[in-house]
Amino acid sequence: MSLKGKRAFITGSFQGIGLGIATALAREGADIILHGLADAETIKKAEAVVIAAGATKVESHVSDLRDSAATEALIAAILINGPVDILCNNAGIQHTAEIAHMPREKWNDIIAINLSSYFDTMRLLLPQMQARGYGRVINTSSVHGLVASVAKAPYVSAKHGVIGLTKVAALEYAASGNRESGGVTVNAICPGWVETALIEPQIQARVDMFKGDRAAGIADLLSEKQPSKRMSKPDEIGALVVFLCSPAAHNITGASIPIDGGWTAQ
Repeated sequence: MSLKGKRAFITGSFQGIGLGIATALAREGADIILHGLADAETIKKAEAVVIAAGATKVESHVSDLRDSAATEALIAAILINGPVDILCNNAGIQHTAEIAHMPREKWNDIIAINLSSYFDTMRLLLPQMQARGYGRVINTSSVHGLVASVAKAPYVSAKHGVIGLTKVAALEYAASGNRESGGVTVNAICPGWVETALIEPQIQARVDMFKGDRAAGIADLLSEKQPSKRMSKPDEIGALVVFLCSPAAHNITGASIPIDGGWTAQ
């Protein structure tokens, strides 16, 4: 499938799942708009990765998604260079503590970045997708958008909210465009464990317990939650996003797709 001529904006994409999504889209020829909060070296490395994957155009933007006015300015700056065909809301943060000990400011920050920012980008970009008859929105929810875990109240609340927001937007834009134009679809993906730098310390701790056996360490880490006992990789998440951007996916909208090794099937 070719995404040549399509322009994709991925929030939280200088590393991890977001960069995996950006790389997968770049392989199909999409122009890539990277975003996040990162230093110059991290940004440069991310740009090099997507260029090596096949993107002909790459631009990077740094902004704090907690600030809706800053997000409005960000989208305005992005649209100067052309329309956005694909929006991947992926930015997210986490803080674990039981409800009685969760700082109120952490609740505010997690809800703002993991949920409210998705609303902001969608309200600003979906109308221009509708006008052209083609658009793809893929929201990164989580397995925690489908089930809960202790000590993650704001994260679980935000991720459940992402799924509700996705369904509403899907219904509002379902009749936009047609088969030939591709239509406008809005879907959520729900990853379980994904092998990223963020969780590498947890992996390494288990690997050390199993005398350097990485597969055994990962299997032990996942044993309580993810029946496959295998992690996904960011580029595998990206492969699903690529399919959702294809013409064949024009009637897949409002879906919440688990990538969780059977976690939510239990």
